[in-house]
Amino acid sequence: MVFLDLVKSSNTKLPSHLVAVFVGGTSGIGEYALKAFAKHCKHPRAYFIGRSQKAADRISSELKTLNPDGEYIFMRMDTGLLKNVDKACQELKAKEKVINILFITTGTLSSGTDTEEGLHLAASLIVHSRTRFMLNLLPLLRAAPDLRRVVSVMAGTKEGPFVNEDFQCRNVPLMRARGQGASTITLSLETVAKMAPEVSFIHDFPGPVRSNIARDPGFVPFILKAIFKVFGPLVYIPNDESGERHLYLATSAQYPPHDGEASGVPVGGGLAIAHGTNGKPGSGVYTVDQHCESGGAKNEELLAKLRTEGWDKKIWDHIQGEFVRITGKESI
Repeated sequence: MVFLDLVKSSNTKLPSHLVAVFVGGTSGIGEYALKAFAKHCKHPRAYFIGRSQKAADRISSELKTLNPDGEYIFMRMDTGLLKNVDKACQELKAKEKVINILFITTGTLSSGTDTEEGLHLAASLIVHSRTRFMLNLLPLLRAAPDLRRVVSVMAGTKEGPFVNEDFQCRNVPLMRARGQGASTITLSLETVAKMAPEVSFIHDFPGPVRSNIARDPGFVPFILKAIFKVFGPLVYIPNDESGERHLYLATSAQYPPHDGEASGVPVGGGLAIAHGTNGKPGSGVYTVDQHCESGGAKNEELLAKLRTEGWDKKIWDHIQGEFVRITGKESI
């Protein structure tokens, strides 16, 4: 475990000027991380993307109270559609030359709903949309001078085997969907990392955190909402701790890129460089748990087996195939 006092100490040492993009920043984990960023970065510029203008107005006011020296720009958008992802990225590219942090938390527990672009909504949010943001913004991430980081929040360290080649999980049993979805995210991050070895990539499991993930309609969200209402207060990680830990993941040199020196805040407290998904320290791609600890040997063995079986290539072929089908090109 990376103890919370070390996390907080690291977060007080952020560079004074950073540019960050929070996709899914109007509630839950994204909101908590955004507020931690505003609190600890002296002159932050933060773009946060979501669907609720009402939530954004509240958050913007709270961010200005936390740090009046920051810039906070809300982009109202449904990122379940790739056309909207491209629009957001085009706006970001027009405004910025570099991005230090891309932080993504979008997701849903609803199942059986397709977008107008023909993607299963759940898969679009956790796989296709996230990957599209990464590819579109990779040039700006690669250009950043002192920190280059992507954090994708879902189920890091919970990777599992593939039931079938249904990468959108339309016909995957519910109890197996999380493991297959987690592996899909991690292996896709590894593929993107090969294109940008000077950027580091993290897939993390946030633990039980108060969020709006169960707000969408459907049987599973309804049941989970009832469970959260009864048992949530007993197990929830405090909002502030979630924000601090996710800011640490986004900024600490404990998770460096494979190449280059833009690693983030120097590691302190006797902590070692994290093991990447290939089992080697500092490999550039990390799957971590709610305590900011890398997945262990069992997790590394599973991922190695999936690579040997060619699942990384199958996933990438699927993602790129859908990008071309929907937008006509692999990225903007």
